[in-house]
Amino acid sequence: MTMQASADHRAARAGVPGPAVPASQPLARSDDAAGWVTVGSAPDWLRRATALALAVLSSVGVWVLWEVFVNSGRGQRVDELARRGATYGQGHLWQLAKPVLDVVSLSFVALGIVVAIGVALLRRRWWLALQVAVLVGGANLTTQVLKADVFSRPHLAEGWTGANTLPSGHTTVAASVSVALLLVVPRAARPVVALLGAASTAATGVSTLVGQWHRPSDVVAGLLVVSAWTGVVCAFTSRSSLDVPALDREGRPRRSPGSYVAAIVLVGAAGLSGAVAVSALHDVDAAVRAMAGALWSVRRSTEVTAYIGGAFGVLAATSLVFALILAVRQLTATTSRPVPAAAAVPHPVRHAAA
Repeated sequence: MTMQASADHRAARAGVPGPAVPASQPLARSDDAAGWVTVGSAPDWLRRATALALAVLSSVGVWVLWEVFVNSGRGQRVDELARRGATYGQGHLWQLAKPVLDVVSLSFVALGIVVAIGVALLRRRWWLALQVAVLVGGANLTTQVLKADVFSRPHLAEGWTGANTLPSGHTTVAASVSVALLLVVPRAARPVVALLGAASTAATGVSTLVGQWHRPSDVVAGLLVVSAWTGVVCAFTSRSSLDVPALDREGRPRRSPGSYVAAIVLVGAAGLSGAVAVSALHDVDAAVRAMAGALWSVRRSTEVTAYIGGAFGVLAATSLVFALILAVRQLTATTSRPVPAAAAVPHPVRHAAA
């Protein structure tokens, strides 16, 4: 027994996992340093591949948005009608939107990075602190480069519709700071942070529509830039960024319904908002094709429909993106490799009365 414990101790110091501890044995004893517990069933390569898939799909989505709504005359007209529709009721709505947009600034980014890194350091997640700095910095830099140097806005619609504004910088700032906080907080708190972050980001995105600062495609593109960078950083999650499993009395990881509840709320919101947005897009697109490109001849109701549809499209995209980010973070924060049982926090074992 002593020789086996000594061998396990040497293996643990060398970084080689020791034998898994049977579920019936206590897993949180301080002298049980050789005990390991395996969390999750999916192989690590699949977890990382899922995160990279999110990054790739989000990146492709940014290009598709530019190609459809900026680099085509039909898409420009649909998007521009949504911007014009914001003039209706703008006076009252701007009183709500302006304070939201005033919050988003360079100081807001800096504060968000400092808070996120501070939380990661307090939790002794050194690599995670670097990850969130890369996420926020990379996403916001990417948005500015894409908007100024990569994407252009050809003159395809009637009248001057301005220079390229895709992706939205304000949306990128709000989403990147929210996602940074989502990544660094403990597992149980992530669903709540995801819901609050989605609400904050959606409010910022819709506010840019109210102020006619951006079109709907700009806002969704900003979301996808953040989603792409999230996939990248989650794909390179290190062992120090993993969640310490909380175990039940049988030694199995405890399941929390929080993530499932948040996912249902976010996906449900995405589905309902998306249905409204798709219906509005269908009507506006039909009107654009019928008017043969003459934006000046469009009916006022069509502009309002485009505006409302664009706002619901932003809500749908925000909800779906945050649901995916939450799922990827929760997935990559666990591992199929052995985890030291001494670091686990088990549910107290209640012994039956003699």
